Amino acid sequence: MLNGKQMHERLSNGFRGRARSVINVNSTAIEIPRQWYNLVADLAIKPLPPLHPKTFEPVKPEDLSPLFAYELIKQEVTDERFIDIPEEVIDVYRLWRPTPLIRAKRLEKLLDTPARIYYKYEGVSPAGSHKPNTAVPQVYYNAQQGVKNVVTETGAGQWGSSLAFACSLFGLGCEVWQVRASYYQKPYRKLMMQTWGAKVHPSPSDITQAGRKILQMDPSSPGSLGIAISEAVEIAAANDDTKYCLGSVLNHVLLHQTVIGEECIRQMEAIGETPDLIIGCTGGGSNFAGLSFPFIREKLKGKINPVIRAVEPAACPSLTKGVYAYDFGDTAGMTPLMKMHTLGHDFIPDPIHAGGLRYHGMAPLISHVHELGFMEAISIPQTECFQGAIRFARSEGIIPAPEPTHAIAATIQEAVRCRESGESKVILMAMCGHGHFDLASYEKYLQGSLVDLSFEEEKIKESLAKVPQVQA
Repeated sequence: MLNGKQMHERLSNGFRGRARSVINVNSTAIEIPRQWYNLVADLAIKPLPPLHPKTFEPVKPEDLSPLFAYELIKQEVTDERFIDIPEEVIDVYRLWRPTPLIRAKRLEKLLDTPARIYYKYEGVSPAGSHKPNTAVPQVYYNAQQGVKNVVTETGAGQWGSSLAFACSLFGLGCEVWQVRASYYQKPYRKLMMQTWGAKVHPSPSDITQAGRKILQMDPSSPGSLGIAISEAVEIAAANDDTKYCLGSVLNHVLLHQTVIGEECIRQMEAIGETPDLIIGCTGGGSNFAGLSFPFIREKLKGKINPVIRAVEPAACPSLTKGVYAYDFGDTAGMTPLMKMHTLGHDFIPDPIHAGGLRYHGMAPLISHVHELGFMEAISIPQTECFQGAIRFARSEGIIPAPEPTHAIAATIQEAVRCRESGESKVILMAMCGHGHFDLASYEKYLQGSLVDLSFEEEKIKESLAKVPQVQA
């Protein structure tokens, strides 16, 4: 006779087993990676270092210590190829990893394409996106150091909710500045953060000096990730028991996300496939890097030779329209300067529905890889992206977040080209999250009221004119 606890364990284990066999069809023999991968170790030409915002000299580890946990600073500057993942982090990863690699057979049929389309789906995490892959280790390292609170910014809310989730597991306080446009567009993301115990403010806010300055200039400002970063950094720098966490852009964030690509390589090997084209959306770049960097390693070894394509919103095209220069990571100029593709640190993108892609710059490491010629970039307007999202949802069943709709649209473009040419390419797509909290955006598209927002050339010229002149 089983007691209550034994019965619960049997039912729980049975459910997990059934769920794993159904969801992770291609992942049953795949283990969670034990190490993160650092692409910098395999690059013959190393990226340029970040610079101190006041002296313009290379940043030293001690310059970053007021903001970041020590272990994260070490990971930010390391040249080691692999970094061991702490067992405590792997234990949390087990809640949703490995994530499924799924062949989009129904989409292939709909498009009548000979291409074979696969997507690596990160929407099965508790927060519904890839963001917990880095939120969990960031909070873990802060907890190990004795930090009491962490602060951050968020756009669409995927990062903020992921950090709130991680803080609830490790007992840290969490405070989030959410870009004002997304704060009102996506109220359930705010409630999700609050459910996990976070305090959430619309940004710009009147809580910080950086926020008040923006509101004085434009009381109706929709906000931007750059502004929200300024607000969170200001609070972290002023409080000894508080550190800052960033959801994209920095090397250690991209490092943590490589669990995606490491798993995917093994999954594709298990089914005997090699990608000809890898596609992912880019805002700050962590989801794209997480999938592509391990494949770039294999490409550098000469084992494979896929085309690697980043897709960004036409309204915020840092890779395709920005300049490659040193610029601040935030609007107020409080962060180190980073060598990256930028539209200018005070550029405020139009309030597109892919709030997680509304960032003025690109991750320095992705920018560097782009400059080295290991990847390419395109931009797509949001109406085409939502059109692709509807086709994907009605064939594959998953409603994607607005961010990966850019990857879906680019995948459909390529699949149609394959139909016309007869090529049977293998396309691998990063599907970084679901859109369950983004249905208001879908409502606008379905009602015909969603329009394309594009940047104004004069607006970008003004912003780029304020990029610091740094000799690199």
